[in-house]
Amino acid sequence: MPVSMTDIRILLDNNVPAPLGRLLAPHETVHASALGWHTMSNDNLIRAARAGGFTVMVTCDRNIEHQQNLSGQSLSFVVLTNTHWPTIRDNAGVILTTIEAVGPGGYEVVDLPRPPLRRRAYFGPPAPGE
Repeated sequence: MPVSMTDIRILLDNNVPAPLGRLLAPHETVHASALGWHTMSNDNLIRAARAGGFTVMVTCDRNIEHQQNLSGQSLSFVVLTNTHWPTIRDNAGVILTTIEAVGPGGYEVVDLPRPPLRRRAYFGPPAPGE
């Protein structure tokens, strides 16, 4: 039975920036740390999410499908490919669309662009002739 858009209850893993929750309205979104779940291992977190009635877990843990047995789960997983807040913020619409499209027990990866590289000031020896 498909989950209606108003029934989506989202758990943000500890490695997901908490402000993302504000951008996923109208869905109920809770960060794991707000529930005191910040010290839980992935398997315990997944168990707690299912018991807590969450339908989707958003994580930045790209290895979760290899670390955990996700088959037969009612909980869906949306994996973000980086934790860079400005990149996540700028792609909130894509993340929300993915959350709304993933079916029960589904697994989707949101391939976010790499954050821009920052040049650091070079304080090496002066160039010859300086």
